[in-house]
Amino acid sequence: MKAFLFLVVALLAGEGINGLLLPGKEYGRLKSSPMFSHSFARARRLPRPSHRVIDPTEDCFLVTSEEGELFFKSPSDEPSVCGIYMIADPDKRIQVTFNYIDVPCDNGGLVAWIDGWELNGQVWPADSWDDDRVVESCDRRPQRKLISRQNAALIQYRVPAQGKGFAVTIRHLRNSRPCNVMLFGSEGVYTLRNHGETGNCSIIAVSPAIVRVLDLNVGQPMKRDVVDMETGTIHRCTKRGMLDFVDIGGANGLDHTKMEVLDSICGLDSNEGRRPAYIACEDTVVRLVSSGRYHNSVTLAFAPLPMEDIEHSDLICGFDAV
Repeated sequence: MKAFLFLVVALLAGEGINGLLLPGKEYGRLKSSPMFSHSFARARRLPRPSHRVIDPTEDCFLVTSEEGELFFKSPSDEPSVCGIYMIADPDKRIQVTFNYIDVPCDNGGLVAWIDGWELNGQVWPADSWDDDRVVESCDRRPQRKLISRQNAALIQYRVPAQGKGFAVTIRHLRNSRPCNVMLFGSEGVYTLRNHGETGNCSIIAVSPAIVRVLDLNVGQPMKRDVVDMETGTIHRCTKRGMLDFVDIGGANGLDHTKMEVLDSICGLDSNEGRRPAYIACEDTVVRLVSSGRYHNSVTLAFAPLPMEDIEHSDLICGFDAV
């Protein structure tokens, strides 16, 4: 977990947060304001939770996997932009309660809750984006508890008024049906399921990784009282015109809809894949695409990609870019 958080801190500190500037999208002040085009020079992991006051000189850019209460009070009238990047266990969601907000609107103050993460103009998860995933506030706090749909969420804020600020309480809630998962690190075993529903689910590891398929049941009808005949793993399923499939690949950014795909697989295969995929990208992505006709599932094992294997990886993102 520590290694992951330090990696994320370094990545985000280098890239900065550019706000939700998605082509063709409008998100109120987030779209028109330069608020979220700031790059942070400092970044630090939040220590153990409790009642903590955020020091903007040390914690303006914050990544935390902890629960607890956070306070922010602006030390000056400078229009500094800061962010609180929250992440929880894969089977958790993040709940944020604004205990109070004292941020004047008339001088450009703004606090924004984002259901997911934003970085360098890209959001995650991008598959299921809608306006409800952004809540903007100033002067008045949101009356309802804000709960993310996955295990990552973000608060971006600008408070250009000395002595003004806000307080939030962060809690992690159980998620019985995780769909989109951001990994704490590139190691572990995870299962994606669509539960018979239409839509896309994904796992993103913010690092290069080795991905091995342990169990696959995608695009296959459910049979009762009959022993299922395994098809084995079918490769290049998108080229075969399959509606349900698993994309394995990577991306140089959070938007996994722009991922580079090494292979798309489907079928019924209870045996471990013969060969793992070596993905040398900023983010390793596995994306389950489901039509809603089948109960799809895929179980995967992730492991870190050693530096000595990067040059000979199956996929190096951007290698073919011109």
